[in-house]
Amino acid sequence: MTLAPGANGVDVADLTLINLTKSFGDFIAVDDLTLTIPAGSFFALLGPSGCGKTTTLRMVAGLEDPTAGQIMLGDRDLTSLKAFKRPVNTVFQSYALFPHLDVFENVAFGLRRRGIKDVAGQVNQMLELVELGPLARRKPGQLSGGQQQRVAVARALINNPGVLLLDEPLGALDLKLRRQMQIELKRIQTEVGTSFVHVTHDQEEAMTMADTVAVMNMGRIEQMGAPVDIYDLPTTRFVATFLGQSNEIEGQIVESSGDELVFSAYGQRFGVPASRSVVDQGPAYLGVRPEKLGIVPAGQADSVAAQANQVSGKITDTSFAGVSTQYMVMTSWGDEWIVFEQNRSASQPLRPGDEVVVHWLVEHSFGLSPQV
Repeated sequence: MTLAPGANGVDVADLTLINLTKSFGDFIAVDDLTLTIPAGSFFALLGPSGCGKTTTLRMVAGLEDPTAGQIMLGDRDLTSLKAFKRPVNTVFQSYALFPHLDVFENVAFGLRRRGIKDVAGQVNQMLELVELGPLARRKPGQLSGGQQQRVAVARALINNPGVLLLDEPLGALDLKLRRQMQIELKRIQTEVGTSFVHVTHDQEEAMTMADTVAVMNMGRIEQMGAPVDIYDLPTTRFVATFLGQSNEIEGQIVESSGDELVFSAYGQRFGVPASRSVVDQGPAYLGVRPEKLGIVPAGQADSVAAQANQVSGKITDTSFAGVSTQYMVMTSWGDEWIVFEQNRSASQPLRPGDEVVVHWLVEHSFGLSPQV
């Protein structure tokens, strides 16, 4: 067990889920899930709707009873405890603030409910943490979405939970405000030292805030690790396509040459590092992220390094996105690829119908099993 004092005075322990399962009739929402969320970390459960992430969160919160398994916080078994007895608080997407109470009283609610009379010091300290001190006497209806969200976080944190659960807390915010709040939530988590467990379907949100991301699919964790690691080196096709975007080629690994595997598809040979492939022979998929690709007109193919992987194709669509241009390229074998090219030159972007060569460094390839 890891036990560490959080900055808010509460002891923060590892949250451990052991063979956690939840069934609804014949449907298994969470399937024998075992994982440890380190004390004081920002952990994200990421996955599509129906993958089991919210059900997992609700079991930790005590809002759903597991069919099987255990929930441990340090040495304490939470599995059969009622929700109000758990050292866990939840921030929901709706925030659920009391509209008739001002910001101060919303944050003070949990303390007053526990019979604490002198709440001013703790409440003011929490409002300073979330940078809402000057707005203490405003009602929720007078606040922006981001300010309301910070009130909800402050109201949860003032109870000194061992774990703070965040259930799609930024889903109701617009894009610009959502990005600002991602930074704010990470700052707050770092300052208080409480473990945050964040459920989201937003890949950017998970990667921006979390120390560790667990990608869920069909009730199980497909891959877990630091955001940069699972993005750069996915181990399944589901992770490759759900966490960001990925271009894939179906083929065969036909030989190895030193630290490099030779991948064959559609009459071409491609290189992939052996350390970046979960398959070392036979049927496989080769993958590469769109931003790792370069693109040149077919007439300039000689400028591409001879050792680089190359694919010929024709542009089907061009989209200007400010910092980059997105190209859709139909390959010679009929798959459509995505290429992101940074807008670093003043030259005109390529246009639909242009014949091109897409190229990338061997070390940016990754090899995946043919199973999804």
